[in-house]
Amino acid sequence: MGQHPSPLLPLASLILAMFLWGSSFVAMKLAMQEYHPLVIIFGRMAVASLAFLFFLPRFQRIRIRRQDWHLFALMAMSEPCLYFLFEALALQNTSAAQASLITTMLPLLITIASVFFLGERASKQTLLGLFLAMGGAILLSLGGAPTHLAPAPLLGNSYEFMSMLCATVYTITIKRLTAFYPALFLTAIQAWIGALFFAPLLALPQVPLPHSLLLIPVAAIFYLGLAVTLIAYSLYNFALAHMEASKSSIFITLIPLFTLLLSRFLFQESFTALQYLGSCTIFLGVIISQDRWRSAKGSTGRGHDLSLHRNDEKEPRRADPGRKGQGLP
Repeated sequence: MGQHPSPLLPLASLILAMFLWGSSFVAMKLAMQEYHPLVIIFGRMAVASLAFLFFLPRFQRIRIRRQDWHLFALMAMSEPCLYFLFEALALQNTSAAQASLITTMLPLLITIASVFFLGERASKQTLLGLFLAMGGAILLSLGGAPTHLAPAPLLGNSYEFMSMLCATVYTITIKRLTAFYPALFLTAIQAWIGALFFAPLLALPQVPLPHSLLLIPVAAIFYLGLAVTLIAYSLYNFALAHMEASKSSIFITLIPLFTLLLSRFLFQESFTALQYLGSCTIFLGVIISQDRWRSAKGSTGRGHDLSLHRNDEKEPRRADPGRKGQGLP
């Protein structure tokens, strides 16, 4: 597996990845002030796709197994296709800060999915954390007053929750695929399929194409494609390869913190008292849920690591059928 990096390096990678992902809500909101969401998403996918072309010589050595095609389709359909559609709808109706807070529910949703699809158990503590986080999300949505940045916060937060469901499907699927394919290759597949998926949508009559290239939205699109899609995913995948996924998931709660700070600086977004209560409830629920990963047979948790195996120098190895958390039923 090679030399192990300093323990601080994966932690620093996670924090930087969370900052980049937190800033993505702000960058998307900035670009949406001038361009249609579908134009932004396609531009983001196109920029990332072009960047991944530099890795083609390395990817040519990878062979996709026939039995994995449906997993690739499920991966790409859940994220980026449906995920970014729901996120764009969310940011049209709610603020960047509120949308980012909904992302803190992702570790809990993955926990529930792991119970049903990966043979893991959810403790009472996990369920308590889940219900607290869901209650906090409801308070966050109901406490939002319509503004020019959040005309329909309840609807927008509901769309963001749908994008989290897509991210959950993506995570469960990627746990199988990363046992056979390098993480960078999977991210490139996402970008290429995403560009092909969103390109025809630009022909819809309700999607106005930009007549000029404006500095701020174009810079935001390049930032989303390079910094968020390429760099942030690579940092996150590196961190997961060197630490347990259950320990790394708590870092997702940093996303709304970074988004809120950036939103207050750029958009002067503010929360109501009820929204602050909902935000604290979400954080409390996520923190309570963290002692949750237990295998059905009481393993030490290694089977639940989302480590990203790189097999580009060798033929893809077959997963151990007795190892938990490596595939869908």
